[in-house]
Amino acid sequence: MATRYISELRGEKNNSMEEQKIDKKLDIKGVVCPYTLVKSKLAIEGMEVGQILEIVLDYPEASESIPKAMVNYGHTVLKIEKINPNDWVIHVRKEVED
Repeated sequence: MATRYISELRGEKNNSMEEQKIDKKLDIKGVVCPYTLVKSKLAIEGMEVGQILEIVLDYPEASESIPKAMVNYGHTVLKIEKINPNDWVIHVRKEVED
């Protein structure tokens, strides 16, 4: 399952994401672990299968732990991008009911 987001970890872009609709946005800047993961999990639990969650965060450890956790939960990580020196954006497509 880890291969679901390995291309993003290598820095490869998924150009089709620009055409994807973001169904829900979660801004967790200023939040630290474990709350980053808790808030992300609760956000995706409230969504329908196939919908896409955008997470914006500024906690470096969470930029690695959230994608790994989402894959472990059975979802697909579509994008991991550092958008400036402090912030990341992660796109996750819900694949299974929680």
